[in-house]
Amino acid sequence: MTPFKRIGPLFTDLYELTMAAGYHRNGIFEPATFSLFIRDHHRQRAFYLAAGLEDVLQELADFRFSPEEIDYLRETGLFQTDFIDYIRQLHFSGDVYAMPEGTVFFPEEPLVEIDAPIVEAQLLETYLLNTIGFQTLIASKAARCVQAARGKALIDFSLRRTQGQDAGLKVARSSYMAGFAGTSNVLAGKLYKIPISGTMAHSFVTAFDTELAAFEAYADAFPDSCVLLIDTYDTLQGARHAVTVGRRLAQKGHLLKGVRLDSGDIVALSREVRRILDAGGLPDVKIFASSGFDEFSITRALEKGACIDAFGVGTKMGVSADAPYLDIVYKMVHFNGRGVRKLSPGKATRAGRKQVYRRLDGRERYLEDTVALREERLHGMQPLLEKVMQSGQILQPIASLDDLRRRAASNLDALDPVYKTPSAHNGYPVSMSRRLLEIQG
Repeated sequence: MTPFKRIGPLFTDLYELTMAAGYHRNGIFEPATFSLFIRDHHRQRAFYLAAGLEDVLQELADFRFSPEEIDYLRETGLFQTDFIDYIRQLHFSGDVYAMPEGTVFFPEEPLVEIDAPIVEAQLLETYLLNTIGFQTLIASKAARCVQAARGKALIDFSLRRTQGQDAGLKVARSSYMAGFAGTSNVLAGKLYKIPISGTMAHSFVTAFDTELAAFEAYADAFPDSCVLLIDTYDTLQGARHAVTVGRRLAQKGHLLKGVRLDSGDIVALSREVRRILDAGGLPDVKIFASSGFDEFSITRALEKGACIDAFGVGTKMGVSADAPYLDIVYKMVHFNGRGVRKLSPGKATRAGRKQVYRRLDGRERYLEDTVALREERLHGMQPLLEKVMQSGQILQPIASLDDLRRRAASNLDALDPVYKTPSAHNGYPVSMSRRLLEIQG
């Protein structure tokens, strides 16, 4: 379990509170089920990778209004005293069903379902959409990069351009879960025990009289983890300077770890740099590349024969540049013993508390999913949603990030490669059970 920082129930849109006040005024406290899922409108993704559940469970276990939060709501003048007194005692008492983090899933499949008195369930909407939505967005983007890299190591370089401090931390966590090898984010390394990785900036090189002097100084400081940025002036000359430094390190019993390319025609330069390193007796020195990489550019570089051993993946992954949001929603599907749905054009929902079942072949490969009613049991298929919280209590220990990483790798391995190419769109077969369709009316 990672260190928990309470957000609190004021992390919400105002209308969640005004609806809660409306329920309270009208004596509406019956149990409701809300379902969180991605609409089948966002065709840039053929699959998604679930993330963010750890934060949700810890927040819900500690869900209550602090005295300071109660005072603020009173000061707004929007709420009556009896409602303020009611939420002063409020805590989350419901049940949570969810796909574990690291699970591959698809549009229209409930990722989380909340069973709780309607006021409690309603107040969670904004937090759940924000938390699950963002981390799933990034984990899915990062997983696509991992698939494109064909086993090459990827490092999260996104921190300086992620949209805020918390986003930077969650990007590091989500990308590591999805298969990245590490992060440049030192705080994320501390909090989540993610390997940290970094080299140098061009400013370090230009602070010295010569490039060679900069390289020698850096190698003296970090003889066992030295990666040299070689494109500040002339990339090929930088590679030759790296050979000089690498040979000196070898004489002292150390190994130059790598060189980094950050500009120019990286494919062509990587080939030339590889030739220079090999000719200089440094065949084990790795070539690391950064600058604008994501699943699309990684694929192009490798298809063109780039001699790159690892990639720094930054901005485009950290903000999911090609698809920077999910059409993720949280809708009530059951209330006070009856199924409920909305019929809004283009935004209709399906009534009923649900389960997602997955059929596998003999090699444990995913074949198809079926969304069914929660009480249904579909023969020969695996249920994906697990009961993870009951009566406001977390049911099992929070999985470690390394465990989640292994689950994500296993899930991605079981998904047919046709769905994992950068150009793949939705196509995995997801159907609705007969009984689920029958109750829609």
